[in-house]
Amino acid sequence: MRMVAAFALWSASFAAYAAQTATPGVAQPASPAVSQQPMTKQQAKELFRSVDEILSFVSSDTKLPIEHSVKRKLISRDQVNHYLKDKFDEDEGAKRMERSEVVLKKFGLLDRDFHLRPFLLSLLTEQVAGFYDNKTKTVNLLDWIEPDEQKPVLAHELTHALQDQAIDLTKWSDVSLSSTSHNVQEDNHHLQMDEADTARTAVAEGQAMAVFIDYTLRSSGKTIADAPDLADKLKDQATDTGGSPVMARAPLLLQESLLFPYGEGLGFEQAILIKAGKEAAFHGVLANPPSSSFEIMNPQAYMAHAPVPLVRLPDIHPLLDPEYTPYDIGVMGELDVRILAELFGGREQASALAPEWNGGVYYAAQRKSAVTEAEKESTAFIGLLYYSRWKNADSARSFLRIYAAQIPRKYSNVVERKNDESGDAELVYSTNEGDVLISRSGDSVFIGEGFNLALARKLRDVIASIQPEGPMQQAVVPVAEPALSMSRVLASFGAVNESALQRYTSRGAK
Repeated sequence: MRMVAAFALWSASFAAYAAQTATPGVAQPASPAVSQQPMTKQQAKELFRSVDEILSFVSSDTKLPIEHSVKRKLISRDQVNHYLKDKFDEDEGAKRMERSEVVLKKFGLLDRDFHLRPFLLSLLTEQVAGFYDNKTKTVNLLDWIEPDEQKPVLAHELTHALQDQAIDLTKWSDVSLSSTSHNVQEDNHHLQMDEADTARTAVAEGQAMAVFIDYTLRSSGKTIADAPDLADKLKDQATDTGGSPVMARAPLLLQESLLFPYGEGLGFEQAILIKAGKEAAFHGVLANPPSSSFEIMNPQAYMAHAPVPLVRLPDIHPLLDPEYTPYDIGVMGELDVRILAELFGGREQASALAPEWNGGVYYAAQRKSAVTEAEKESTAFIGLLYYSRWKNADSARSFLRIYAAQIPRKYSNVVERKNDESGDAELVYSTNEGDVLISRSGDSVFIGEGFNLALARKLRDVIASIQPEGPMQQAVVPVAEPALSMSRVLASFGAVNESALQRYTSRGAK
């Protein structure tokens, strides 16, 4: 989902996944060694010297060659905050993410009164502990953090430096489609590329997390590949956000999507390491990255080249054109389903439903009558459709039930119109923002919100009519044109959350 990918992308500045995790058997410091005074010249010299030593470790650990030395720079907290705010204002991905805020609210993934921009600025500037800027090819070191506390962070960030030298992270991350699609060909091209952002961010951050852990465990002689259950243990404990006050009050959407590149990315990387070794896990995955959250969450499917479920859209523009203009389109992937199902039905239901996902797409259109800024930012002027496929009819029923239960919570003046429902597999509601249609046919579920009932049924029928009866197939992202990462908007910022990575800095394994 482009919107979730955007949030995952912002996370690339923070190793948020590592926040509050615990490695068994290792004592944890009470707090980071943050100095009230800038470090001395001698400390700065020591830290600068360590860059080359750690870069050598990273190269050995990843088998990615050092093509040249990495520039380094010592900066202050004020400089970091100024840099991050400027990047936030300038970045096209950030602008697109803000545009998607209204669609997230229409889905119910964000509360109507939530304000995205100030929240993300707070999260960006909460705490940082070093970052690599792939635009300037510079690793930025912080003058208010003790050198020893920054070294494990450097292992993470210098992994990005070697990735950059190997495949040029700017080009690798610059294939996202930021424009609005206006015809069926553009619609399906967007769907083909949509989740690659999320997948590539997870690759980049998963590799960096693997090296970070290996560097932290180096004195024990162990690595992440020696501990098959370590990644799962870390993910299980990553939900405690007490070390990050801003993250602790973040909506579930942000928490899950910010953690995804680090938790699931690390699990993906570990699976490749154990199965195929370092060459495949680092250079091999960079050269041939996965294209979906499904592959990240199911690394065995990636290694087996299994097809990724993909729903395609017919030409729905003539149906919408008289009243609506295109606004947003994207894949609803396995990650999105897990977040939505957990928010609407709880973690247990999410764990059961997400693996049963078999493809999904959303499309948002804005009423042409939206003229003022307030109207353009209102969910009341958005029509939203969501078509999903499931591995069996029972899972489709479960998802329909979970989603339908949220309609009275998302809207006011909700009335079920039983007389308009054509059978048990269809639900029709009136709300303060227009009609809502939820219907199931076999293993598929269609949801239309804000469109009038007649139009919603037409959209449902034309979308269902072109879907294949057999297994879904993947529209493969061309390897020759490295794609993507909306998810790397924050990676371009590069800042790493201090409370996140710090949790690992004094740890090792038994």
